Amino acid sequence: MFHIALFEPRIAPNTGNIIRLAANNGCALHLIEPLGFDLEEKSLRRAGLDYHDLTNVSRHTNYQAFAEAVKGQRIIACTTKGTRDHTAIEYQEGDVLLFGSETSGLDPEIMESIEPNNRIRIPMQANNRSLNLSNSVAIISYEAWRQHDFSGAV
Repeated sequence: MFHIALFEPRIAPNTGNIIRLAANNGCALHLIEPLGFDLEEKSLRRAGLDYHDLTNVSRHTNYQAFAEAVKGQRIIACTTKGTRDHTAIEYQEGDVLLFGSETSGLDPEIMESIEPNNRIRIPMQANNRSLNLSNSVAIISYEAWRQHDFSGAV
């Protein structure tokens, strides 16, 4: 199983989509506060449909609490500032896929704490800034799962 971590997510429907995604690909989901919305927000619940109960979601009061909770596991920063393509890394069971906020990405201090080889990006056309967060999470988490032959899938 892999872990998806959202650092200070701001847009409820993105997080709702990721809740549904995590339920379907078996990833544990970590939400690192502060959040830009209430977890009971209607748009979050609508985007996640009835998958909330099928997803393993943990909330962390800040990045330090999150880092303590996943201590010993490899954290991979998924960022437009990555040094490697997301397909150039060999994903390992238990890897944590860390995504930044929709509005500001990952905090520079957090980025610096992650080894450059563990900072990945999704290739895009020149002059484009980024993909939607839930799309990025889907692309990278499914690549990690694909490398493990979609273990647990039916």
